[in-house]
Amino acid sequence: MKGSGVAGLLLAAGEGARLGRPKALLELAGERLVDRGVRLLEEGGCHPVVVVLGAATVQVRRAVTVRNPDWRSGMGSSLRVGLEALPAGTRAVVIALVDQPLVRPEAVRALIDSGASVAVATYDGRRRNPVLIGRRHFAEVAALARGDVGARPFLAAHPELVTEVPCAGDPADIDTPADLARMEARMEARMEALLEARSDAE
Repeated sequence: MKGSGVAGLLLAAGEGARLGRPKALLELAGERLVDRGVRLLEEGGCHPVVVVLGAATVQVRRAVTVRNPDWRSGMGSSLRVGLEALPAGTRAVVIALVDQPLVRPEAVRALIDSGASVAVATYDGRRRNPVLIGRRHFAEVAALARGDVGARPFLAAHPELVTEVPCAGDPADIDTPADLARMEARMEARMEALLEARSDAE
């Protein structure tokens, strides 16, 4: 799977029921989560990037947006809509979620560079996102994606295909206002540490 032909797919259709607003519209360090997710995939080496929207309709730069009319049914329908929207020449896709803003582009790049047809990012030995799926598996992934699950049923059905790729970064997601507050505090602390390090270097 090395080289070009790997698209990015950002699932961003949910309404964020426990947050009170769609996650795609949330801002962290002055950047919307949807824009942050596009940047993650783009900087990780994906082109094009497709964003699946639903509860919120927003303009997204540097990405192709598609709407999932059945977004209330859960992530599975968004994954199917996104896979259908990929260009014909796509050899593989890296799937990411809009509510995991601390995932790094290096994780996306590591999945692509693994050369696997199915690869999953792991953090401290635990499988999380993003996930890479080769084109020959798209149809089965879509068929098995139901309700609020995405590629997980496919991965469970074919353990022999899965390459685990250890990644740095943090896959923590944002589901509640408390999660958002913790994430904001972590981002602020990280920025302060960077500024302090820069000041010491000068």
